[in-house]
Amino acid sequence: MKNIAIYPGTFDPITYGHLDIIKRAIKIFDKVIVAVAHNNEKDPLFSVSERVELLKKATRSIKGVEIDDFHGLVVDYVKTKKSKVVIRGLRMISDFEFEFQMALTNRKLSKDVETIFMMPSEAYSYLSSKLIKEAASLGANLKGFVPSFVEKAIKAKL
Repeated sequence: MKNIAIYPGTFDPITYGHLDIIKRAIKIFDKVIVAVAHNNEKDPLFSVSERVELLKKATRSIKGVEIDDFHGLVVDYVKTKKSKVVIRGLRMISDFEFEFQMALTNRKLSKDVETIFMMPSEAYSYLSSKLIKEAASLGANLKGFVPSFVEKAIKAKL
């Protein structure tokens, strides 16, 4: 039986911080499913299908990674994939309160699903998709933050 972890998120867009978490998670789990959430509360730059494609391109050389999308509760999605683990990235202390609340809520919804927090490498601890989009809108060079094809996609959208 494979040890499968689910890494859910919006990934709008994928950053080197996300890729760092994925690369480190695949060293721990047999399979990591990166799951793009359909989240109507956020106003994403990219559609779900565009985010899935960007993720597929960014992870194509990482063996054991699958890209998918989902609707609804993450704990329900985790069960459909025969997993018991959710991976969440923690960049800064400010992320902890929200992530802690979400992990406890998920535990209440499904006692079988565990949340594992992973911190990105220090080089990416400040990165956020929101920051990347804002910097891009102001004409910043995104090299070092996102893969070049992601930068190109962002600039085409803006």
